[in-house]
Amino acid sequence: MSEKYSRNIPVVLLTFALLLGAYPAAAQSTKDRLYLLEQKVGRLERLEANSDSETDMLRRIKELQDENQELRNEIETLQFETVSSADRQRQLYIDLDQRMQALEAGGATGAAVSAGGAVGAAGGGSERADYQAAFDLLKQARYPEAAAAFTRFLATYSASELRDNAQYWLAETHYVTNDFSLALDGFQQVITKYPASRKIPDAWLKIGYCNYELKKWTDAREAMSIVSARFPETTAARLATQRLQLMTTEGH
Repeated sequence: MSEKYSRNIPVVLLTFALLLGAYPAAAQSTKDRLYLLEQKVGRLERLEANSDSETDMLRRIKELQDENQELRNEIETLQFETVSSADRQRQLYIDLDQRMQALEAGGATGAAVSAGGAVGAAGGGSERADYQAAFDLLKQARYPEAAAAFTRFLATYSASELRDNAQYWLAETHYVTNDFSLALDGFQQVITKYPASRKIPDAWLKIGYCNYELKKWTDAREAMSIVSARFPETTAARLATQRLQLMTTEGH
């Protein structure tokens, strides 16, 4: 990580905190998550630099790929949640995403060399482009177009590792347009079709939210209790606890 980038991080975080001065809790949460993302990117960069044997490199590449996917999920969530933030804040997300993609490309190249003795293409260029195009539509609040794009992605790329993310964001397009019944079905598909997905905590949270909006209080409590119990250290668990407290205050 460059010295220039390191000096800029506190400035970016302070700027974002001031922009969200009316919402101190949300600002602090996002600032904390940004800090964690920065630490993860640094760790991935160190992993790539420190691989000193073929066996060790293969192990580290697998760890790199796993953390890349987790990081991508978090970056997508942050991008969507802060789409209306200042340009400097958005640039931080872009920088993190670009650094992560560079690491991902390096890991894929290393795996190809180790497995076959020659550098092979990672593949999935069109797949990645189509996914990103759909996600960009979502960030632009072009929800019907985003829903159509994610639907096409799921129909076209039946073996894609991004299918769970695509399904989650497809459901999100319905949630943000207040079609809670359709959104509920979409988030439930994430749970049933992709049980190992890192989107599971967020999908359970949104199932709770959908049931809350549909006034299905028992189902809402059940879903959000699952989040709190199974994924206690996640942001989703914190949000689920807050909604459960709100429901108690409201008498639901």
